[in-house]
Amino acid sequence: MDIHFVCHDCGKKHHPRSLLWRCPCGGLLDVDQFTISFPFDEIKKRPATMWRYREALPFVSDSTVWEALTLGEGYTPIVPLDSKSPNILLKVEYMMPTLSFKDRGVAVLVAKAKALGVTKVIADSSGNAGTSLSAYASRAGMKCDIYVPESTSPKKVLQISAHGATVHRIPGNREATAHAVIEAIESNQGFYASHVYNPFFYQGTKTYAFEIFEQLNGEMPDVLVFPVGNGSLLLGAYYGFQELLHGGMIVKIPRFIAVQAEGCAPIAQAFRTGKKTAEPVVNTGTAAEGIAIAAPARHRQILDAIYATGGFVITAPKEKMEPARRELASKGFYVEPTTAATYAGFLEYLAQAHNSTGNLPGFEPDAKVIIPLCGAGIKAN
Repeated sequence: MDIHFVCHDCGKKHHPRSLLWRCPCGGLLDVDQFTISFPFDEIKKRPATMWRYREALPFVSDSTVWEALTLGEGYTPIVPLDSKSPNILLKVEYMMPTLSFKDRGVAVLVAKAKALGVTKVIADSSGNAGTSLSAYASRAGMKCDIYVPESTSPKKVLQISAHGATVHRIPGNREATAHAVIEAIESNQGFYASHVYNPFFYQGTKTYAFEIFEQLNGEMPDVLVFPVGNGSLLLGAYYGFQELLHGGMIVKIPRFIAVQAEGCAPIAQAFRTGKKTAEPVVNTGTAAEGIAIAAPARHRQILDAIYATGGFVITAPKEKMEPARRELASKGFYVEPTTAATYAGFLEYLAQAHNSTGNLPGFEPDAKVIIPLCGAGIKAN
C-alpha cells in the first residue's frame, strides 16, 4: 500500500517522503483514498486500543513501527451522564496516556514520521497536542520542540517539559504562536508534526468513529457533539464515519453539533450566515484555550462536515463554562475548561431547542447523544 497526500485545493498528489506540510500552491493536504477493511472477527480478538483497527490505518500490512510507540491509546469508555439521562453518553477521552484525545492523532503521526526517518519534530499547541507529541516523540527517540502561547496552563507546560521537549513560550495569542512555529519550520528547524496541517493526525482521530460503532454494537447515536477550534476530532470522526458508510456498516452519519467558545467563534459566525468559509475573528478571550482558534486552517472542511450531517454550531456562553465544569465534577467527571465548554455548549443548545418554536436541527427529545470529554481537569490551572 503506497500512501499519498492530495492537495485539497489543486488536487496534486505528493508522497509523504517529501515532508511537505502544505502543497506548494498553498493548499492543505489530505490523505488520498487507500484500501481499508474492517475484519471485525479478528478485531474483537485484539487488545482494546485504537490499533485494533490497523487495516483501516495508513500503514503497510506488515508494518510494526507502531508497536514500539503505542502507550495503549484508544478504546476509551462510553458511559451515561447519569442515571436520569441514559441517552446522553460521555466518551471519556481523557482516559488516554497523556490525558487528552490528542493521543489518537499523535500516535499515528509519530509512527508515520518514524517510518519516514524523521529525527526531530516541531509543533505549536495550546497545550494538549504539545504534551502528546512530546511524549510520543520521546518514546520514538526523536527530539521535540513545542511552541505554546505564554498563557498556556503551567501544568501543561510542566508536562511537556517532563517528556523531554524544549518548550518555547510565545508572547501574544494562539495565532502568534502559529506564526512563530511556521517561521521555525521554514528555516528547517524540524519536521512540522502539526495536528492541524499534517493529514496523518486525522487518520488517528478517525478511530473515534470506529470505536463508537463497535462499542454501541452498530447502533449509531443520533447526535455527536464536538468541541471545535481547529476541528481535529470533528474532522477525524467525519472521515471515520464516511469509511464506515462506504463500507456498508452504517446507513447514515450522525448529526454533528459543533461547540465554539463565545469569545472566539469563527465557525459559528460563518454558520449563522450560511457561509461555506469562515473569516478570521478577534479572540476576545476565553478559558477554553483548546478551542480558542481565531482562524482555523481547515474551516472549509469543518463547515462541509457540519452541513453534510445536517448539523449545527453553537457557542458556549462564558459565564456558563465553570458551572458546567462543576456539574460534570459532581457526576464524577473532572474536566478541563475546554471540555466544560463543550458540555456548556450542549446545554445551551438544549435550552435554545426548548425555547424554539420548532426543534433545532439534530435534536429530538429521545435522541441518543455522545459528548467527548477531551481533556482531564488535572491539566488545568
